[in-house]
Amino acid sequence: MSARPIRVLLVEDHQMVREGLCSLLESTNDMTVLAEAHDGADAIRVAEERGPDVVVMDVSLPGLNGIDATLRLNRRRPDIPVVMLSMHDDAATVDRALRAGARGYVLKGAGVEYLCDAIRAVYQGEVYLSSGISDYILQGYLNSDDPHTDPLTEREREVLQLIAEGYTSREIAERLDLKTKTVQNHRANIMDKLDIRTTAGLVRYALSNGLIN
Repeated sequence: MSARPIRVLLVEDHQMVREGLCSLLESTNDMTVLAEAHDGADAIRVAEERGPDVVVMDVSLPGLNGIDATLRLNRRRPDIPVVMLSMHDDAATVDRALRAGARGYVLKGAGVEYLCDAIRAVYQGEVYLSSGISDYILQGYLNSDDPHTDPLTEREREVLQLIAEGYTSREIAERLDLKTKTVQNHRANIMDKLDIRTTAGLVRYALSNGLIN
């Protein structure tokens, strides 16, 4: 009797990319796409309902980004390993993903065989990083007492992402079930912590840190 294939939850907001990845994973002999999701909140819901063996999560997702979704999922279902899929190869983004609980990190520019290797590795309880990433992540820890510390709280990152996506304070308050004044306070705290004084500056920060595409 053949072994059961690895059941994968694929989380990617671009439909064409998601369909392409789904076809590639289904073409292997040892894994199958159990379900798909298009944003971070949907990923958490589907993961809890379907219980995949591995989640493949894009870093840049609308509403709730992949790193914060991984953090929340890891709190609720630490038994489900997550592989981050990203175009961002900077040490700060990789470090945030690993601190959130991701067990793998694969660059979108890598071949699909590397993604498959990552899925197999985390399914076996191992950690997998794209070639080149592991070296400078290690160097970051060796050269700094507190590498790539994120100054923002989880809620502040969530508010920042929505600001960068163009939502008003009132719209953010409605989405997050907060008071508008609370959102405005978060915005002020974010600007103070990052020493940024304009919305354009916040958008640039969100882009460079993988919160939005």
